[in-house]
Amino acid sequence: MPSERKNVLTYEGCNYLKYRLLLSTLSGKPVKIVDIRINHDDPGLREYEVSLIRLLDRMTNGSIINIGETGTSLYFSPGLLVGGDLEHDCNLQRGIGYYLEAIMALAPFCKKPVDIKLRGITNNTLDPSVDRIKSSGLPVLKKFIIGDCDVELNIRKRGAAPDGGGEIHFKCPINRSLKTVQFQNVGMIKRIRGLACSIRVSPAIANRIVESAKGVLLKFIPDIYIHTDHCRGGTGGKSPGFGISITAETTNEVFLSGEAFSPLMTTGSLPCVPEDLGKEAAMKLLDEIYRNGCVDSPFQRMAALFMALGKKDVSKILVGPLTQATIQFLRDLKDFFGVVFKLEQAKDEEDDDVTLDQVLMTCVGIGYSNLSRRML
Repeated sequence: MPSERKNVLTYEGCNYLKYRLLLSTLSGKPVKIVDIRINHDDPGLREYEVSLIRLLDRMTNGSIINIGETGTSLYFSPGLLVGGDLEHDCNLQRGIGYYLEAIMALAPFCKKPVDIKLRGITNNTLDPSVDRIKSSGLPVLKKFIIGDCDVELNIRKRGAAPDGGGEIHFKCPINRSLKTVQFQNVGMIKRIRGLACSIRVSPAIANRIVESAKGVLLKFIPDIYIHTDHCRGGTGGKSPGFGISITAETTNEVFLSGEAFSPLMTTGSLPCVPEDLGKEAAMKLLDEIYRNGCVDSPFQRMAALFMALGKKDVSKILVGPLTQATIQFLRDLKDFFGVVFKLEQAKDEEDDDVTLDQVLMTCVGIGYSNLSRRML
């Protein structure tokens, strides 16, 4: 439980550190996090968390950051969001997706349009891949941005765990405020698209993954196209690996994804058979479709954040079962912004007595305004 003393919110432990720092940056409220991994053999902040803090420091002007001598405590007082042209080398303990999610949450509220290059691991087993963020995460961001959605995410180089070598380029315009959203109808699945990548391995592996995934999904829908991306030389990073990301699009422009990846050089894990990897990704996609939300599960928190920061009007989004991270994020939103969500279990349209696993999230936005944006 957080404690508030002299307008400083205090939390214990390392869980949910990234989103607490984001909420602190957006709200302007300082945050103190104590007892970070105090019972671990290697206590304190991890290198990837320090790398994230450096990135937030570069995106802002005037932030005050104090890390305790043992690394088990952190004080973060946010400065003004600036954005602009940036480059960042992501720590190789986590994927680029870990950092890109943070940038996407902050980018609309910066003083200058964000134009950033990130280098590191594009595909791993811990974080959403850049492909999944591009296919399912960007549509969530675009729904809340007012005007032309000139948001771009380009993959220059792929880099597998553990040595990375990948590079992506992300651009996002600034916004004065966000739209309110009424998004309650998922629609029907109309097509499935995907990408299978083979990084510094035989191109035949990607083809085997595709055939395996299609073998499962063709029983569900006929309109499937999964193309392959064979990376070698300068575009293949420093480590070998292979994987697949598959996205289902509905008639109401909902994008749901499933993915799987197998690095070949990670200590303590054996590479998967390509056929098994394709089936795994296909089953994960079907599970996401079964959850039947209007937002892909990893991006529930992003949708909740933008709903809370929207105009002073009611926003509603139907999502699948809430993840544990989303539940905690809603509690943190209340701490930083005082926003309380109404959560209702969805009911069957034909029979009101039948409840579904879906959750209808409703809130009134706080009317958050980008005060950093230059007036023309």
